[in-house]
Amino acid sequence: MRITRVDEIGTVTGESSANRTGHRFGVYGTDLGIPWDNGQGEVLVAFGDSYGARWAGHGTPKDGADWRCNVLTVSTTTDLAGGLALDPLVTRPDGTADQFLPRDPAARKENTVIPTTGINAGGVDYVHYMSVRDWGRPGQWRTNYAGIAVSDDHGRSWRKPDAARWPNRRRRDHPFQMGAFVPDGDHVCLVGTPNGRFGSASLARVDPARVSDVDAYEYWTGRRWVAGDPYAATPVFAGPVGELSVRHNKFSDSWLALYLDEGRAAIVLRQAAALTGPWSEPVTVVSGADHPGLYGGYLHPWACDGRELYFTMSLWGPYHVTLMRAILDTEG
Repeated sequence: MRITRVDEIGTVTGESSANRTGHRFGVYGTDLGIPWDNGQGEVLVAFGDSYGARWAGHGTPKDGADWRCNVLTVSTTTDLAGGLALDPLVTRPDGTADQFLPRDPAARKENTVIPTTGINAGGVDYVHYMSVRDWGRPGQWRTNYAGIAVSDDHGRSWRKPDAARWPNRRRRDHPFQMGAFVPDGDHVCLVGTPNGRFGSASLARVDPARVSDVDAYEYWTGRRWVAGDPYAATPVFAGPVGELSVRHNKFSDSWLALYLDEGRAAIVLRQAAALTGPWSEPVTVVSGADHPGLYGGYLHPWACDGRELYFTMSLWGPYHVTLMRAILDTEG
């Protein structure tokens, strides 16, 4: 597969964006922008660490900048060529965006709580999130655990069941601390990676009615599915894999995986006929040479079936999210 063209559609977050998320959302700086369809004619879009009016760049103390570990927005935009319109979904009394995934009061050390993927299955919305213990060196953060949050009202309220967690070992090598949910036939699959941006991608699956039951997951070993042991999973493609998005593309009749490759300093794309692989070699979609400090790369669920792929991309320097468009050429 070849990418024939990439366009920057427009900035999604920040006071200078069309959404004016500063005064409308109380969000002057944020990242990620993870979209999924909630089955109600809406796309929910989750963001990571978000800051208010006193935010002045990455040197700002978190307690002085209206810091929220995460926020959630909603969109009904169908014509993405004109941009991605957002409204805050989980809000405070003044209408600005509130944190939708709470901190863990029992965690001995928890820096933040970051969403990594979302899905609607059987009318219930699920978010896979990570409890970040510390950020460490660039791209090498450590997690306490990964968990699954649940919403029964289309994203308006959330709970974090204590049992819906995959603890990270002292070696910090659990293979599903970050991930990408994707429906596949009779299952919901989770393409997962360890904490940080340098691990490989592994595959798990679960009954759609049991997404929040971590004991119900099966893991792909390269030959068969094994229940109950995430460490039995064999990578389906090699790292370094950063923030990951996986969706099926009807135009190419294949699965697409979009993610940050730290080695290339680029957002790259892989292709496979089946989630179990084999996966193609990565192709550069957006280079850090053109967009310094890029990361993320989350495919929009309403615009990933044809030749045009729309996705959100984060930039570290301005700490904002941008909507991008890539054009596929399967002849290449």
